[in-house]
Amino acid sequence: MMVCMSSVWQRGSVFSARLRKQDWACSLAGLSYRYYSTKTAPQIPGMEYQDAICTLNTLQTNASALEQVRRERSHPQLQLQAMRGFLERAGLTVEELDHLNIIHVTGTKGKGSTCAFTEQILRSYGFRTGFYSSPHLVQVRERIRINGQPIGKELFTKYFWHVYGRLDGTKDAHGGTMPAYFRFLTILAFHVFLQEKVDLAVIEVGIGGAYDCTNIIRRPWVCGISSLGIDHTQILGDTIEKIAWQKGGIFKPGVPAFTVKQPEDAMVMLRSRAEETRCPLWACPELEDYQADCGPLHLGLAGQHQRSNASLALQLSHTWLQKRCLPDKSFPSTSVENTAGRQVASFKPSPIMIKGLADTEWPGRNQTLKHGAVTYFLDGAHTMRSMQACVHWFRETAAQHERNSSGPVARVLLFNATGERDSAVLLKLLVPCHFDFAVFCPNITEAIASCNADQQNFNVSVENMLTRCLDNERSWHLHNGMGNTKGTQLLIEDSLVPEKKADTLVFPCILSALQWITQGRDSVLSDSAKRDLPVKPSAMAKAALLRDAAEIHILITGSLHLVGGVLKHLDTASS
Repeated sequence: MMVCMSSVWQRGSVFSARLRKQDWACSLAGLSYRYYSTKTAPQIPGMEYQDAICTLNTLQTNASALEQVRRERSHPQLQLQAMRGFLERAGLTVEELDHLNIIHVTGTKGKGSTCAFTEQILRSYGFRTGFYSSPHLVQVRERIRINGQPIGKELFTKYFWHVYGRLDGTKDAHGGTMPAYFRFLTILAFHVFLQEKVDLAVIEVGIGGAYDCTNIIRRPWVCGISSLGIDHTQILGDTIEKIAWQKGGIFKPGVPAFTVKQPEDAMVMLRSRAEETRCPLWACPELEDYQADCGPLHLGLAGQHQRSNASLALQLSHTWLQKRCLPDKSFPSTSVENTAGRQVASFKPSPIMIKGLADTEWPGRNQTLKHGAVTYFLDGAHTMRSMQACVHWFRETAAQHERNSSGPVARVLLFNATGERDSAVLLKLLVPCHFDFAVFCPNITEAIASCNADQQNFNVSVENMLTRCLDNERSWHLHNGMGNTKGTQLLIEDSLVPEKKADTLVFPCILSALQWITQGRDSVLSDSAKRDLPVKPSAMAKAALLRDAAEIHILITGSLHLVGGVLKHLDTASS
């Protein structure tokens, strides 16, 4: 450990110089202030949690890692070779991972929810569960859970330095290489689950499947594929067949796999992958096909689309339980010849399974928070299909709330999108929701930088984030027939000057956007610790509708990172 601490200590001055504070002067939505970049220099690490997070952030090279994957697409297996090397340097072997009794899940939409259902069901049986997911919403510890709860700060800190010390101490013998952010967290999760002696680990794939770093798993007990769609096209390919090929890469010989109903082209590819791998693949039945004494199954997660995720979770947990302790002679054969993607028979869920589905929680996905007169609808939808599901959920749920309102309701959209996502396509899907205001902000929690290392992003500049917000505002105007917004322009050195439109505003951070939208009507945001940023009269004049409404309904969507930033302010327990 002394070796680790010494080497990290020496790097402190380097990072301080490289990540020097940037001073931005901005004027957004009539807001005047001095902005400091989220790229604050890391503290000199010790053994504290924040020191571990700041050190972790020095590995945050996701953008360059993704670019490396794109460059090496002709030899992507090198990614898994590198991961095995990092795993061994951390003192682990792929053979040890076999003892984690893993459930491995991939998909485009719903894989996290499927994992959450599955973990809750098996935890309800009394098993000690591990659950690795991404991304985190508020704190990075959320990615690594024991018995459904993010590991504590002390535990995270202890295991972080165990793994980081081993990798840092061996880097000179390996060309100075260190794993990137997601790779490191994957190794850390495996280490934590082994040290904490979990009975099983539910592992959510990061991106794709075949060459995702979680796919060093050799012998999972069962695999699952949630709904497939188009996303991460620069890495996975631009057709559903190419994406299905990548997702089917988690299939293992003789290991049963289950999939929800897929587009036919995707299903054909999954069947082909299963056959060439000698993997028995089954399609899940509809949730309505499960016969329960209690009548229709109740889900803890809202949204019609969660029903297929719940069915997949039932099959995954049922199969895991059979292998562990509940042999069932009536279960279909797992030979490849008997499956070929055919629908598996439904079964009668046990009372424990039924309770597990009802008790499942998964923040930031179809989540509703009511704070007095303000109701927040949070969903991290960021693909076309997930946004369609989000819109269906919001319109249905918001309508129920509006029927119970004592007076007029103001509807507000708070939106941001990141990466290669086509914001214009997502925004077009949101137009039928008939918002009174569309508000845009970057995934920056507060304009005044504080030690918020868990939510720092070193890969995108503040300038690019703000420019993206202004582009989103233009797209919204065009979708609403408001014409081109030539008055909106970026003055790189000095300020951002949005064109004054009654129905749209762009704010520099999440907190300033929330404070303007809620107009002092949410006591959590009016806390004295959350400093109100000065807003010019021209912006305040637009808010009369918000002040006069009986209730304010806010849909926050487009990015899980945006949802996480909002939850940091609204849910004090999570932060």
